[in-house]
Amino acid sequence: MNFLRGVMGGQSAGPQHTEAETIQKLCDRVASSTLLDDRRNAVRALKSLSKKYRLEVGIQAMEHLIHVLQTDRSDSEIIGYALDTLYNIISNDEEEEVEENSTRQSEDLGSQFTEIFIKQPENVTLLLSLLEEFDFHVRWPGVKLLTSLLKQLGPQVQQIILVSPMGVSRLMDLLADSREVIRNDGVLLLQALTRSNGAIQKIVAFENAFERLLDIITEEGNSDGGIVVEDCLILLQNLLKNNNSNQNFFKEGSYIQRMKPWFDVGDENSGWSAQKVTNLHVMLQLVRVLVSPTNPPGATSSCQKAMFQCGLLQQLCTILMATGVPADILTETINTVSEVIRGYQVNQDYFASVNAPSNPPRPAIVVLLMSMVNERQPFVLRCAVLYCFQCFLYKNQKGQGEIVSTLLPSTIDATGNSVSAGQLLCGGLFSTDSLSNWCAAVALAHALQENATQKEQLLRVQLATSIGNPPVSLLQQCTNILSQGSKIQTRVGLLMLLCTWLSNCPIAVTHFLHNSANVPFLTGQIAENLGEEEQLVQGLCALLLGISIYFNDNSLESYMKEKLKQLIEKRIGKENFIEKLGFISKHELYSRASQKPQPNFPSPEYMIFDHEFTKLVKELEGVITKAIYKSSEEDKKEEEVKKTLEQHDSIVTHYKNMIREQDLQLEELKQQISTLKCQNEQLQTAVTQQVSQIQQHKDQYNLLKVQLGKDNPHQGSYSDATQMNGIQPEEVGRLREEIEELKSNQELLQSQLAEKDSLIENLKSSQASPGTNEQSSATASAQDSEQIAELKQAKPAPVPGESEAVAAAKTTDVEGRLSALLQETKELKNEIKALSEERAAIKEQLDASNSTIAILQNEKNKLEVDVTDSKKEQDDLLVLLADQDQKIFSLKNKLKELGHPVEEEDELESGDQDDEEDEDEDNGKDQGPI
Repeated sequence: MNFLRGVMGGQSAGPQHTEAETIQKLCDRVASSTLLDDRRNAVRALKSLSKKYRLEVGIQAMEHLIHVLQTDRSDSEIIGYALDTLYNIISNDEEEEVEENSTRQSEDLGSQFTEIFIKQPENVTLLLSLLEEFDFHVRWPGVKLLTSLLKQLGPQVQQIILVSPMGVSRLMDLLADSREVIRNDGVLLLQALTRSNGAIQKIVAFENAFERLLDIITEEGNSDGGIVVEDCLILLQNLLKNNNSNQNFFKEGSYIQRMKPWFDVGDENSGWSAQKVTNLHVMLQLVRVLVSPTNPPGATSSCQKAMFQCGLLQQLCTILMATGVPADILTETINTVSEVIRGYQVNQDYFASVNAPSNPPRPAIVVLLMSMVNERQPFVLRCAVLYCFQCFLYKNQKGQGEIVSTLLPSTIDATGNSVSAGQLLCGGLFSTDSLSNWCAAVALAHALQENATQKEQLLRVQLATSIGNPPVSLLQQCTNILSQGSKIQTRVGLLMLLCTWLSNCPIAVTHFLHNSANVPFLTGQIAENLGEEEQLVQGLCALLLGISIYFNDNSLESYMKEKLKQLIEKRIGKENFIEKLGFISKHELYSRASQKPQPNFPSPEYMIFDHEFTKLVKELEGVITKAIYKSSEEDKKEEEVKKTLEQHDSIVTHYKNMIREQDLQLEELKQQISTLKCQNEQLQTAVTQQVSQIQQHKDQYNLLKVQLGKDNPHQGSYSDATQMNGIQPEEVGRLREEIEELKSNQELLQSQLAEKDSLIENLKSSQASPGTNEQSSATASAQDSEQIAELKQAKPAPVPGESEAVAAAKTTDVEGRLSALLQETKELKNEIKALSEERAAIKEQLDASNSTIAILQNEKNKLEVDVTDSKKEQDDLLVLLADQDQKIFSLKNKLKELGHPVEEEDELESGDQDDEEDEDEDNGKDQGPI
């Protein structure tokens, strides 16, 4: 206590160098004091100084603190103080207020001290071993210190932990700690550990992290939980984002189903705390991680399927249509639903069937489009609705057809009671808001994406411009707005729509060229020298004109390919045309839009390019350039090649159809053959059954005849042999044959009895397989009993002409033999019983010997363990002796340098040898002749 009082007095009285001296004294005390209490007090004092005098304590005390961690592990209190001090030195999370100009210096200090600490990887391994201690005063500061190290130099610390045996597994145990503060800080530690390291992410995932984290989220109340839920969700994001292996493991483990209760928020106007909004926002982002367009298509579709089957998509749509949902949650929900349905037909069909809870009910798509074309809605919400519409139409030709059909005359509601998706898109396309124009144009372009049928159908759409004037086609109205010189955003949107519409659709190109004003307008726009803002429009006009050339079927004589190319060369110049075409891909916003499908823009003026349109530009820019430079002869050759290829394709298609038809015929014939085989087998089975039934009827008939003969009294003398007892002569012969069979059966039984005698002798001689012999003997005796019973029942019938005395004698003989057989069988049973008892005794002896062997084996294993331990102790002693010799050698060298005389090892050894010889001589004298 006096020591600490002196430390505190020096801290308040002297200048800066006094604290440095105090810290030095404390470090000396930690290093040299033999009493544990003194060292503990010194470390506690260093801890109190470490926040204010971070640099001094870090420079002088870090080595001593690490030494304390290595040597004083038995005392949890001093270990806790040392860990807290190291944390204060390394961490940049200062509780006290600091000046702004010292913040950067503080961060540099933390990084430098972290580098010093991890320079020896054993320090990190030591820290990992300390985390196994259950003591709160050791485990908690250890978790905080390791988290701080990961924040400072994450990749280096991650690598040390990765190569450390069971390093990650030790940290996973923190999630199971019953003390919430350690568990929660363990989640933060794992966040820092898994950041941007795929190998550690996989190890953590396979250490059952998903199960534990989802359990914590459920215990804390899902979206209603506190910041712990947010931390768990961020850790789940780290584990799943851009990690296909973990995503597949998450899906296969049925963890997607456990996400559904997160979004059970109901239709409530209250209860949206700031933390709940944050939690739900991160939950939605986690769903998007699993169905991100950047994931492999197969993995994304399987997650989309699971989300529909477990009802997660339905739950999200409920939030989408609910009232009182905060704007940022609604926006993120729209983005999440977008990616859950993107490119997956089942989910897209379900989304098309969702209705908003209005009167009358309206489709969710229509309600969302109303928000998109409403300029009073927030910009991010309008972008989210556009993305949702794009995802609904992505690879969904059925949905594209439904949208386009709402624009066609036959499907428009004449009463005007309901607004369709097509009407909203047209209204947005021609409104005064340029952002609505752009969004509607891009949305309509997605309804035509890779769908030639809908491109042709859209040519039928007619628009009423004003009362008394004839209707105008949608294609013509778009070109009219272009020529009126509207805002750049509007013109860019319309040009992207027209380029998408005309690509891969010669009929649409013909309709576009049919208007004589379109080509002069495009050439005029491209040829002018305008400012940088107009260069993008010039590039898009060049792309549209190039599409009109490349997909031109030469059906209009005045606008054939060759004439259009001559027009470009005459009015624009081929090089100038190609240069203007290149303005598109060189635009600064082009590369940004080409990265992700989601239209994510900081403000409306950045909303220029659509992701799918950038893919179209990349596809067509090269082929249009080649088409412009091709001569007419090359075009003709190319057309001839195309025709040849088409003919070849038609021939191949014809043969494919023939092969397909033949395959179908073969399949039908194979099915017929298999059917006939089945029928044949059934008929054969029926014939066999009928034959067996006929035989049974014959046997029954013969038996009845025999019984009739026995029942009827004999009506004649014994001399009439042909009619004796009503039995025919052939039946008498058959009865004699049966008697002979009975005799042969008796002989067979006798031979079997002899076999049983030999079997019993074998049983007595060989006891190795008593169970088998017993079973066979039992079986044999059972067979004997059955045969004896048969003999009893089948007594020989009296033969006509034979006297009763002879018949009685035969019967007596048979009965005598039967009794002898029964006696022998009884003896066999007795012998078998004796053998069974002998077998049981042998088995008891065998069990006793087996138990003795097991006891001996256990003793042997214990002895082997003892031998191994003793070997390890010997090895440790040898290492200690080697270290001791090295220290002695270094001390001798120092003594020599100081000038002290030192005896050499050789002299000592020789001296030792002389002493040994003297001892031997003495022993020899003592052991003189007896």
